[in-house]
Amino acid sequence: MAFKSVLFVSLLIAAMAAPIAEAQLGLISGLLGLIRIQGTVFCTANGNMGVNGTATPIFPNALVQLRCGNGNVVSTSTTNGSGIFSILLDPIQFLLSSLLSSCNLVVNTPLASCNASLPSIGGLLSPLQFIGNTLAGLLNVANIIPAGFQFLPNL
Repeated sequence: MAFKSVLFVSLLIAAMAAPIAEAQLGLISGLLGLIRIQGTVFCTANGNMGVNGTATPIFPNALVQLRCGNGNVVSTSTTNGSGIFSILLDPIQFLLSSLLSSCNLVVNTPLASCNASLPSIGGLLSPLQFIGNTLAGLLNVANIIPAGFQFLPNL
């Protein structure tokens, strides 16, 4: 009889402890995250995909800066051979709401470096757009893309 009582109490404690462990794991996994800003820069007058869609030339080796506040560069990336860039940020250092409201992507690499008929001065600027979260194992990744580049002649 004593054995049954001990077994029952042990099972009862285990059943009560499981939700606590699950809640702690949820808290930990909520803290494990990244902010990913990624996109493609195209070799066009405004850095966006042209009317010919996927046939639009890309902008390889362009320096992409994440600028926040008064133009402070907080991170950089260089586009690869396919014009794609990716910036990873620690969510403990950056609030998502602050990124979306006070940060922009800037491409200062002259457009003429990918197409001689494009301007050799000025640059591209894009606000940021949050498109959702992705789970990667235990990591919660906030995904951000350029909202749309525009050419600024005095950038």
